[in-house]
Amino acid sequence: MDMAGGMPTRRDMLHAIGVLGGASVLYQAMEAMGHAAESQFAGPPNLSGARPGASVVVLGAGLAGMLAAYELRKAGYTVEIIEYNTRPGGRNWSLYGGDSYTELGGATQKVGFAKGNYLNPGPWRIPYHHRTVLHYCKAFGVALEPFIQLNHAALIHNSKAFGGKAQSYRELAADWDGNVAELLSKAIDNKGLNGVVTAEDGDRLKEALRTWGMLDKDMRYVRGEHSAERRGWDRPPGGGINGAPIPSTPFDFSEVRKSGVWRAFAQHMGHERQTTMFQPVGGMGMIGQAFGKQVEGLVRYGAKVTRIDQSGGAVTVTYTDVASGTQRIAKADYCVCTIPLGILSQIELDASAGLRAAVAAVPYSNSVKVGLEMKTRFWEDESAIYGGISFTDKPISMISYPSGGMTSSGPAVILGAYTFGPASYKFAGMTPEQRVAEALEQGSVFHPGRYKEEFSNGTAVAWSRSPFTLGCCAQWNEDTRKEHYQTLVAVDDRIVLAGEHASYIGCWMEGALLSSLDAITRLHKRALEA
Repeated sequence: MDMAGGMPTRRDMLHAIGVLGGASVLYQAMEAMGHAAESQFAGPPNLSGARPGASVVVLGAGLAGMLAAYELRKAGYTVEIIEYNTRPGGRNWSLYGGDSYTELGGATQKVGFAKGNYLNPGPWRIPYHHRTVLHYCKAFGVALEPFIQLNHAALIHNSKAFGGKAQSYRELAADWDGNVAELLSKAIDNKGLNGVVTAEDGDRLKEALRTWGMLDKDMRYVRGEHSAERRGWDRPPGGGINGAPIPSTPFDFSEVRKSGVWRAFAQHMGHERQTTMFQPVGGMGMIGQAFGKQVEGLVRYGAKVTRIDQSGGAVTVTYTDVASGTQRIAKADYCVCTIPLGILSQIELDASAGLRAAVAAVPYSNSVKVGLEMKTRFWEDESAIYGGISFTDKPISMISYPSGGMTSSGPAVILGAYTFGPASYKFAGMTPEQRVAEALEQGSVFHPGRYKEEFSNGTAVAWSRSPFTLGCCAQWNEDTRKEHYQTLVAVDDRIVLAGEHASYIGCWMEGALLSSLDAITRLHKRALEA
């Protein structure tokens, strides 16, 4: 923490607390500073007094669009949804065995997963405090199960550490904490904290470091019972004549530093990734399907919007039936538009210059996910890894073990790559088959001798090549937020936008749903005032 320029910032403080104190201490500090509050969900909207015959056309049958349609119809509006895909859900989507997916450029994949197995190309986990998602999952009967984010038995790989051999998170985390605790203890003994803490406080802090860092009576992090209780044993406690445990030997701290294990700490510290997390039983797409049932009969699928006009006291949407090429028109009093901005910027839009500028100002990120079906759950049987994420410095960045179906026999799907930034565009430039092969090659660092041998088939989705989004999710920055955000979310005569791009919880389903509830509440008010 650099104090030369004055008092430390909150970011400085949180960084220091997180590095020295771990995830639980960091989150408590974030809560105290107001950074880890729950999402702003106060229950379903109260839309009363809708004028008889008032109508709304909703563009997009993603979660934001379907929620808008569901709540507006409950309020008494006549609602129609126009959707490009032939299914509900938008980015809330799972690919199952037998499914087919065609990306931009024409590459088509026929998914070969066994029955019940799936890849979630988009969202794949639900934080415990995303109250809107959880509320509607419960209301619409979506069964949830735990999603395992942090698994101490999962692996950390760095090509510059341990000769490129992956090591367990448990051992690396224990050795990191132990060595840092020893260093802090030495700082206290060297009177480096004089003037900051009293002698009595220093004694308390040393005792805390002894417990946290698993130090011995001489305040050293060494091989022994204390360190082994956390990092594991060479021979665990047992029964009979050989029941005595044998402690494991801590890694050399220089190798631990090279591993970059603190990056994994940061992954699990973020309040949106802290336990408990959830996933729908049977795939994330179960949410989209459940929402779809609530708006059954309202959705016109396979319809590509080409023009949005709001002149003449109504909204007229021109669209093309994708299957036949026939041009059609939908007309309503108002419009909720949830089309991703990269697509919307290419559609003729009758709106204010400010709204059009806002739509054009926000770029989208890219991401590539690869699902690898393995013949058996060898990671469970041989390494006792049940769910969780293993991290690497290779372009795939991570692999995630399935949180459902644990201890079962037969094939299972590993998330074999989750790439962002330049790596995602490199993957997107490959054919789907090349992406699968590359993910298999890079992921084999975690389970050499098993990963490739157990591989059955795979599927890869690059969001920059998705015809219905042209990207993963909106990427605001401080300048674009300041200049365009309020214009983007404002009711523009008879049109209002909704989706994750119209929220401060971008890239999450929660942001899409909250933006939808906010948008229809303001649109309803606008309709009552008309």
